Amino acid sequence: MTRMSLKGLHRPRLMRHAGSFNPVRIQSMHHQSGRHIRLQLEPGRTLHDALVEPLLTLGVTSASTTILSGYFSHLEYCVAPPDPSGNAVIAYSRPIDAGAGFMVFGNATLGKDMQNQPLVHCHATLCTEVGTAKGGHILPKASIVGPAPISVLVTAIDGFELRQAFDEETNIPLLKPYKES
Repeated sequence: MTRMSLKGLHRPRLMRHAGSFNPVRIQSMHHQSGRHIRLQLEPGRTLHDALVEPLLTLGVTSASTTILSGYFSHLEYCVAPPDPSGNAVIAYSRPIDAGAGFMVFGNATLGKDMQNQPLVHCHATLCTEVGTAKGGHILPKASIVGPAPISVLVTAIDGFELRQAFDEETNIPLLKPYKES
C-alpha cells in the first residue's frame, strides 16, 4: 500500500492494562457436550428477562447466544472508550438511548454476577430509531423486545459456569469460567 491509500484510515489503539500482568490472558474450559436451544424472545419483556427466565426453566445458567435480527420497542446501549482516569483500559459510557431500534446482529453471554444473580452481557450492531448504524454494549435490563418475537440460538454451557469476577490485569469485572472443585 502506498501512503496515499492509507490516508483516512485510523491506527488501532494501543491497549496497556493498568493492573498486574497475567501471562494466561485467555482463560478457558471445555466440556464433552453442550445443549443447543432455539429460543424466541418474547415481546414486551426486557432482553435480560426474555433470555434469562426461559433458560432458567431449562436449567441453563451459563450460555453463549447469537441474537438474530429483530426490532426492539426500546434499545439502550453504551460504548467503551478509553478510561480517562487510567485505572483501566476502558470505562463504559453513560447509557445511549437508541429509541425504537433494530438489532442487526448480537451476541449475548449468560452467566452470574458477583452477587450470584443472572448476568447478560451483550454486544450488538444496531440501527437507531433515526436510522443511524451503531454498535456497542446493549443494556439488557433497559432494552425492550418487540413488537415481534426475536430468534436466538443458544449454546448452553454444561460442566462449568461463567461467573463475573474482578480481573486484576484489566481492573474491571469480567465473566470467567468457573468449576466447583
